[in-house]
Amino acid sequence: MARRTSRRAISLCFAGRLFEGRAYVSGKTQLKVNATLAVIAASAAALAVLAGCSSNKAPSTQDDGVFTYLLDRKPNWTEEKVETLPPLPQASNLLAFNVSQNTPLTFSVDKTSLTVGKDGVVRYVVVVTSPAGARNVNYEGIRCDTYEWRRYASINDDQNGWDQGVAFDFKRIENGELNAYQAALYQDYFCASKLPVGTAKQIVNNIQYKRTQSSINSR
Repeated sequence: MARRTSRRAISLCFAGRLFEGRAYVSGKTQLKVNATLAVIAASAAALAVLAGCSSNKAPSTQDDGVFTYLLDRKPNWTEEKVETLPPLPQASNLLAFNVSQNTPLTFSVDKTSLTVGKDGVVRYVVVVTSPAGARNVNYEGIRCDTYEWRRYASINDDQNGWDQGVAFDFKRIENGELNAYQAALYQDYFCASKLPVGTAKQIVNNIQYKRTQSSINSR
């Protein structure tokens, strides 16, 4: 008696590629094959998502970026709007902080200007003073999760108001420079584990009493 055979289509995913073919199966093993194919189909469906497999018969309109693991995705970040600028700093509100022992400049933060936003940005007014008394005053923000900083405004030439024409967007904080005060603020007082270290009041207290992150962690 001639054996009855049936032709089965099989699709397998391997190394990110989809392979298709057909197999001839006898009637005696049909039930076993059906069960095996059910398991293979379920496994292949799961693997296709992880390995990025797709069928040529149903091309996707999305690129490979769609298969980025969900856990690796960061939520869309939106910076809080800076509606108003803080008042120009008063000498009585300035808190000095150390940047480098080799620089002749002095650096201070206006304690009344410091804020911690819900966007993870610490905003502050910084005053850089030369030995001759010349001042450079900026309103800036440091973004803890990306190690970046930006400028919102600088004091104008008349020293009586803000100039927003010199503002620029976030850029990488530079390390190792003589006057890299943003790196000093980030590492010593503002941020830890890519987050602000605390509230504005806590940060101000740390600056006032010279409690750097390294000194706190060494306790």
